[in-house]
Amino acid sequence: MHRSCSAFLLIAASLFAAPADKIWTARYVITMDAQRRVIENGAVAVQGARIVAVGPRAEVERAWQAKTRIDRPQAILAPGFIDTHTHAPMSLFRGIADDMRLQDWLEKFIFPAEARNVDAEFVRWGTRLACLEMASYGTTTFTDMYYFEDVLAETTKEAGLRGVLGQTIIGFPAPDYKTTDAALAGTERYLQRFHNDPLIVPAVAPHSVYTVSEDVLKATRTLANRYRAPLLIHLSETKKENDDMLAKRGMTPTRLLDSLGVLNGRTLGAHGVWLDDADQEILRRTSTGLAHCPTSNTKLASGVARVVEILDRGINMGLGTDGFAGSNDGADLMQEMALAAKLQKVTRMNPVALPARQALEMATIIGARALGMDKEIGSLETGKLADVIAISIAGPDAAPMYDPYSTLVYSLKATDVSDVMVNGRQIILNHQILTMDRTKVISKAAEYRVKISDSLSKPK
Repeated sequence: MHRSCSAFLLIAASLFAAPADKIWTARYVITMDAQRRVIENGAVAVQGARIVAVGPRAEVERAWQAKTRIDRPQAILAPGFIDTHTHAPMSLFRGIADDMRLQDWLEKFIFPAEARNVDAEFVRWGTRLACLEMASYGTTTFTDMYYFEDVLAETTKEAGLRGVLGQTIIGFPAPDYKTTDAALAGTERYLQRFHNDPLIVPAVAPHSVYTVSEDVLKATRTLANRYRAPLLIHLSETKKENDDMLAKRGMTPTRLLDSLGVLNGRTLGAHGVWLDDADQEILRRTSTGLAHCPTSNTKLASGVARVVEILDRGINMGLGTDGFAGSNDGADLMQEMALAAKLQKVTRMNPVALPARQALEMATIIGARALGMDKEIGSLETGKLADVIAISIAGPDAAPMYDPYSTLVYSLKATDVSDVMVNGRQIILNHQILTMDRTKVISKAAEYRVKISDSLSKPK
């Protein structure tokens, strides 16, 4: 009799349950919502591109009937990671030159290699390689600055990732546009093409104050505002950048941008290592977001950003990996979380600085705020876009677990990511990419290695 009643209740519950496309369940759901709920034995239900329920597994399963289920009893569900600064096609330059200063790296290797190799197909295959790595490591949204950004956007959509993708404008002949006038016109066409795209947020990306003239900087702001697009720019990455601008204009890069009106709109500055108190106040006042790139800043000896003060001031500072060549060698945001936290602790001589939960916030909800996208991504909440990752806790690196935040930030590895969903579409299942040919992408990268090496061995 008891079994019959139970069966009847299950049937009745299924009849009254609302239809959903997917339900994912896991040992823990780290929501990153306003209450920072961590739900044990939790579930996320998805309909179309959006989350329709987040809560205890029993409650979600009672309310929703799914077409597809992913049950991960030994995993954490979390919002997809958000990379707030990278240069995706540079994955094909990985390992080309290391252990040198930024200016030497740029002028002796990267700029020559780009001039001799970068075209639309280079960007397509470099982006495929980067997207393969980013998706495998749990990044669902990335912020890019490079050339042929329309091709990069096409390839990002093909991979199923979300991108805030900035067409680079720089003050010398680039692989795609030979003049800044041509770059501005091409950027406008790009903004028009991807306006209101479900996965791509097109952006305007003047490279920096030291590679773009003041008139062109102002023109990029005007263009971005005309299309309500973000403006992405490198900002106070090195002491030399700051010192040179102080000598030339008597003001820091931030104060220059503010004086030109470049910060009057949706803006994200990459790095922010050498921001003083006055700079930070300008960024707070203008609601400018920042991208902290700890691996890049340490490898290039650029310095350590004042992350604790920046966050305490109310400036939204996300995490970025930066380029795949020289400044970084990968797309591992879990590594960036751990390093960001540890750098703040050791430089401030304070072990409680930037705790694990705050580091995860930088990779998720704060990164979303820095991009002006926190209403849509960055946390697992009803109504938000379904960008969800599952991270396995079945391995020895997760045992024993006392605190899911601490385990995720300090113990787990990017290779523990097992499943990835973007915009309600599963793109990684059991560590396998579903949207591209992994073997072909890696094989093509090997072909480019030969081509690029040959190009650098020849005289100009």
